[in-house]
Amino acid sequence: MSEPIPHPRETFDWAGDEAHERGFLDALDRGRLHHAWLIVGPPGVGKATFAYRAARRLLGARAEPTLGPLGAAPGDPVSRQILGRAHPDLLVLQRDPEDGKARRGIPVDEARTLPEFFSKSPATAPYRVAIIDTADDLNTHGANAVLKTLEEPPERGVLLLLSHAPGGLLPTIRSRCRRLRIDIPEAGRAARWLEARAGVGAQDAEDLLAMARGAGGAAWRLAGEGALDADRQARELLSALPKADESALMAITDSFRGPAGVARFALFFDRLADQVHAMAVRRAAEGETSVVLDRWAEMWSELVALPREAEGINLDRAEVFQTTLSRLRTIG
Repeated sequence: MSEPIPHPRETFDWAGDEAHERGFLDALDRGRLHHAWLIVGPPGVGKATFAYRAARRLLGARAEPTLGPLGAAPGDPVSRQILGRAHPDLLVLQRDPEDGKARRGIPVDEARTLPEFFSKSPATAPYRVAIIDTADDLNTHGANAVLKTLEEPPERGVLLLLSHAPGGLLPTIRSRCRRLRIDIPEAGRAARWLEARAGVGAQDAEDLLAMARGAGGAAWRLAGEGALDADRQARELLSALPKADESALMAITDSFRGPAGVARFALFFDRLADQVHAMAVRRAAEGETSVVLDRWAEMWSELVALPREAEGINLDRAEVFQTTLSRLRTIG
């Protein structure tokens, strides 16, 4: 049975490469810790988990070596304060607050609190620490507020910036940070970790990791969102073309309704796009004509773009699915 997916501040173990942690800890122990770290890597690979692990140690939590080089004791008072979002020397900026209200990005007013936060001495800890999750969610004004802090580094402050796509950040931000890349973990280690966390078998773990491009955290989220079921539905739908089971189609359509329908719609179309891509690759190997393959390539592009387009202009998701189904039947 799958465990509830915890927030990164609630995660005390580490499935990633320990070399990253040893390097960070070595810099801290030698008193040569850089004031700003740009933590990069694909979504779901553990960037935020690493940031919270580093923050606990910077804020003075007791080391727990059994949890890795940067491991901290969960019962330590510092760890408990961070869990309760009550540590006075930790500031976290993120796009979506935990009240569930979605936002387009990190508000500039929140980004502008950084200079004031770092202008003060630590209240109870050796350092003041700020986590930006992610720097990709800052607009131009917010990025300039961060840059102001980077240009005037605080004496006892450390800024941890997370980014999925660092190439989109201001060059002046990138140049003032020490970069730390969190890579995809070794496949076997990631699979074993996922089996334990998501409560799935070896084959399902392998399939989920393939969907998540190897990122364990992203694969765990996909498991909880029902990605395996959505993938099966997409595969069965394509294999039955141009016919299809009407009751199965109705079940898919019904899943797009209600508050959870937006996420389910995006997930299903993501799995359908992947299945179309895989099918096109197989048909190319079998000698399918370039005309047909071009049609499948165009269909794949549409499937990738449709969820965002449907949400952006408030299209009826059931109607979008029916239109897509007609297109698939024509090509199939």
